[in-house]
Amino acid sequence: MSKQSLRELKKEATGHALADAAFELAIDRGLDGFTVDDIVQRAVYSRRTFANHFSCKEEAVATAALTFKSTKEAEDLIGDMSENTPLLDMLYHMMKMQMTADHFWKMRKLVSLSRRNPTLVPYILSALQRLKKSAQQILTELSHGRYSNEHIHLLVGAVYGAIQPLYDGSLDVSLPGESASETSEAISYEQYVDTIFNYLRNGF
Repeated sequence: MSKQSLRELKKEATGHALADAAFELAIDRGLDGFTVDDIVQRAVYSRRTFANHFSCKEEAVATAALTFKSTKEAEDLIGDMSENTPLLDMLYHMMKMQMTADHFWKMRKLVSLSRRNPTLVPYILSALQRLKKSAQQILTELSHGRYSNEHIHLLVGAVYGAIQPLYDGSLDVSLPGESASETSEAISYEQYVDTIFNYLRNGF
């Protein structure tokens, strides 16, 4: 990964700190119960810094679901991969890094908030698009031109599209961090992901 990319990830860390503060306030007070000034006070940044990252508090709240937060995560992922690692294996590890218990918990909360505050919806969709784009960019760098941009785009789209029904609970899957008693009839998240990748490896 280039130095420019690492600088961009460091910049994103500030955005995530602001987003986390906004998300916490939304959970504590509801979307109408706080202002941008409350966000910057909690995150210990300036209002100008907030404006450099977000257009409004709704965008900040939705961005909190993005869990790719540090350059070390990227460095560790790259360090563990060889140039000959199959693309599906790269994507599998990307998902393990991004799709954490914290990510799913936040997405479930965001979906719940959006039912009462529809103005959140476009920002949630935008955040998910950024998550997918981040995976595409990293896979492109890791694969060193062995796969076309179209190939990577279609593959990432298929996998991340299969994950989206887990956010609103429309598929009976036990998410990371949930106990078996909470979703007794559900298959585990790990089983669901393995099913996705088995289909991609072997065909539908």
